[in-house]
Amino acid sequence: MSNRRILSLWFPRMGAERLLRRARGHLEAPLAVVADDHNMQVLSSVSEAAAAAGLKPGMALRDASAIAPDLITRPRDEPAEAMFLAGLRRWAGKFSPWVAEAPPDALVIDLTGCAHLFGGEAALMTQAATDCADLGLSVQAGIADTLGAAWALARFASGSLPGRSGDAIDQEAPATRARAAKRKHWTRGGAAPPPRAQGQLPGRIAPPGQTRAAISGLPVTALRLSDAAIAGLSRLGVRRIDDLAGLPRAATARRFGADVVARLDQALGNLPEPVSPARAPDHFAVRLSLPDPIGLEADILAGIDRLLEPLCDRLRARGRGARRVRLQAMRVDAASAVIEVGLARPTANPDRIRPLLALKLGEIDAGYGIDVLRLSVPVSEPVHPVQHAGHAEAAARGRAVMTAQARGVDIDDLIGRLGARIGLEAITRTHPADSHIPEKTATIMGAAWSEPATDWPEPPTARALILWPPEPVMAPDDPMPPVEFRWRRMAHKLAEARGPERIAPEWWLDDPNWRSGLRDYWQVVTESGDRLWLYYAHGGTMSGGWFAQGRFA
Repeated sequence: MSNRRILSLWFPRMGAERLLRRARGHLEAPLAVVADDHNMQVLSSVSEAAAAAGLKPGMALRDASAIAPDLITRPRDEPAEAMFLAGLRRWAGKFSPWVAEAPPDALVIDLTGCAHLFGGEAALMTQAATDCADLGLSVQAGIADTLGAAWALARFASGSLPGRSGDAIDQEAPATRARAAKRKHWTRGGAAPPPRAQGQLPGRIAPPGQTRAAISGLPVTALRLSDAAIAGLSRLGVRRIDDLAGLPRAATARRFGADVVARLDQALGNLPEPVSPARAPDHFAVRLSLPDPIGLEADILAGIDRLLEPLCDRLRARGRGARRVRLQAMRVDAASAVIEVGLARPTANPDRIRPLLALKLGEIDAGYGIDVLRLSVPVSEPVHPVQHAGHAEAAARGRAVMTAQARGVDIDDLIGRLGARIGLEAITRTHPADSHIPEKTATIMGAAWSEPATDWPEPPTARALILWPPEPVMAPDDPMPPVEFRWRRMAHKLAEARGPERIAPEWWLDDPNWRSGLRDYWQVVTESGDRLWLYYAHGGTMSGGWFAQGRFA
């Protein structure tokens, strides 16, 4: 018998109640969150008022608008809901360190060895429901020996085991579902459901070792099966988990798929299903509370010196380096000033971070004084130590690498200092590109996010140092260099010419600038001393001729 205990928390109205929290409860009209499903707008989440009006998730928006004309709708924001669920995961960490998200609207908590800290499982479940009520959230819970059973109890057995779950309509035949859709909701003349009794649990707890008895009466939908499997089981009259458990395993797996048997085994504990908690993100921050307010830059720098060393120690202990560092100076009047610096390379060296912060201290308005300094690293990256071999050649290579790294550190410090002034995005460097087209031989990259280029390919002939878009040259239509030509409204006479270097366009790309066909490039020296890079275009879909594209030093 397993000694694990799993708590499943389901937030059936999380999408709508997340928006109601932002409205601070001032919205009384029915609210629904709308999502797109196969070119149709459907309700993905409804508020309690909308549910009382007869709306439910999965309903088409046009039908919902007919039932509740005063319905307020909002589009679904899946990233925001994921962030909200992540926040709930951090809250649930108070019950157990083993918390996992079950998107889009549930949490799974391994309570093994933790429930007694809250007075037992019932008291823990009540505490969770109370916290959710304070947060403005509806919740249904289930506790069992397995994750699958807890999931099923939270959704299909809230309060007490029903003889027939309303969600079981999903597993009935289409004709039965059509009749069920016509049944009146209790708000339109039917009998209202009984209110929850005082002290009643917001879910169901399966006693240890009694998982099968707790979930046997639930519909097969509670096993997290596919729609096709549920429809196939319904045609055979298999509507409850107990009915499915009594079928021959081999025949069931052969007819409905191995997933059906696997889900049943997971719920009953015959097949393990671990809870995989989300790893907490690395967080690096230190704080210094001052006995008396300060306002001088020298005093702030002294505080930074006291904070940097422990901050860098934490970074080194985790093998990380700071990429961005943020300093918050909190004033006595409850205001705060924030400065942030970026580094060209991740580092845990205080001597490389301190000068960058010192450059921006002039942006801090001390006001009536600063009494708290907080230094944090919002962006960090892994830093791997370099290991050197012991023999002579490896040691020589190691010394060369260390020398290059020393030069790189100086460049990185320069980039960091310039970035503190004008922004790291404004500092760029060129890298070689895999193209023989002159204007495409280099690509521009951010200096702070790229390594210096050391493997520039050697061109077959000298290339112009300065390039510009091709400019027409007035000269005879002859592939040989012209003796006289006009360029930029000036007459030039040829003194020397070297070439040609023939360059063909990239035939797999349709570049409008290369529709003039093959190009013969010439290094031309004029009598006035200008060293130009001219080419003759042989013509293609556009007419050819002579053009100037660059100048040599």
